[in-house]
Amino acid sequence: MNHNVRSPCIANCKLDEEEICQGCYRTLDEILIWSSASDQQKLAIIDRVAQVRKQKKAPKKPPGF
Repeated sequence: MNHNVRSPCIANCKLDEEEICQGCYRTLDEILIWSSASDQQKLAIIDRVAQVRKQKKAPKKPPGF
């Protein structure tokens, strides 16, 4: 098993309607494969998570803008 890349889990697990965890922003599939994923796969997940986190926390534009 690979343990060099730390999990982004913050123990605030709640899936939204798209099956994305509201705590760590991983998909359900990413959470399920994490323990068997290679370090390269884990780093790819972390990169994707960073992009999703940035999008979700970006200020929302009002309708019409």
